[in-house]
Amino acid sequence: MKENKFKSPVYNILTVPFEKIIPNTYNPNNMAPPEMKLLYDSIKEDGYTMPIVCYYSKKEDLYAIVDGFHRWRVMKEYPDIYEREHGMMPVSVIDKPFSSRMASTVRHNRARGSHDVDLMSNIVKELHELGRSDAWISKHLGMDKDEILRLKQITGLASLFKDVKFGQAWKPVEALNEDKKE
Repeated sequence: MKENKFKSPVYNILTVPFEKIIPNTYNPNNMAPPEMKLLYDSIKEDGYTMPIVCYYSKKEDLYAIVDGFHRWRVMKEYPDIYEREHGMMPVSVIDKPFSSRMASTVRHNRARGSHDVDLMSNIVKELHELGRSDAWISKHLGMDKDEILRLKQITGLASLFKDVKFGQAWKPVEALNEDKKE
């Protein structure tokens, strides 16, 4: 039997100072105020029951959030939580390239809730600009080709459509008009 050397990051939770954790720039997930209050209440009553997921940048000595932005926000916005936790957060670290971290963020979010359409469009745009194909985006973000097309349309960038095959709905008929004049 082949030995599996993969170990899920959740088996190596770190305790990280809040000040070393930064949000990512691409998270399309939004949380309405009532749900944010509920998350605060949950953390106040139960504590942090799940770590946030981060990528560690050795160069900057910072942890960039991949998943868990709202849990991070609770500590940022509620001094009672910050004080109780001594300014420390539970962190699970993944080591993946930027495009894979973006995909991880989307997968985590989609498994839980809704997304901001404009921000999702920007993610599709950024992944496209990073050289990721529609097939890659579909596979890694769990989107079908129509959803990817709609998100591309929102950005309005023609470059996103360079590989899309469009049908011929009509053809110019100048020659037909010339025939009618004769």
